[in-house]
Amino acid sequence: MLFQVLTEREEKNSVAIASNESFGGWTKTFTDPRLCAAIVDRLTFNGAIIETGTESYRHGRTKAQQQLKAV
Repeated sequence: MLFQVLTEREEKNSVAIASNESFGGWTKTFTDPRLCAAIVDRLTFNGAIIETGTESYRHGRTKAQQQLKAV
């Protein structure tokens, strides 16, 4: 469904996506490698990728809480 939305919006409207995962790790979410590659291709074609180089505060806090629960 996401691929269809991206295809319909291509060159008509903007799309912004934020992720803590690199594109290589997206196969964890999109388990079909061909679909994953197609989604990344649609997102990056004529697009701008902005890397902040910082870890998400929420992501770090969730990891810390999970580690505390595991102890």
